[in-house]
Amino acid sequence: MRILYLLFAVLFLLFQAAPGSADPIFADTAECRSQGNFCRAGACPPTFTASGSCHGGLLKCCSR
Repeated sequence: MRILYLLFAVLFLLFQAAPGSADPIFADTAECRSQGNFCRAGACPPTFTASGSCHGGLLKCCSR
């Protein structure tokens, strides 16, 4: 029974996310979010306009 606790601890450490291993933040994405805007794959909602690009030009930066 004690081996289960050890196995759980080892699995937890193996699957824990390492710092800096997340998706890289692109410069255009950081610029968009710093202005209070958001990124979207499709067209911006009706009350928003596309003010730039995000994620290396793949997404649109939507602003009011």
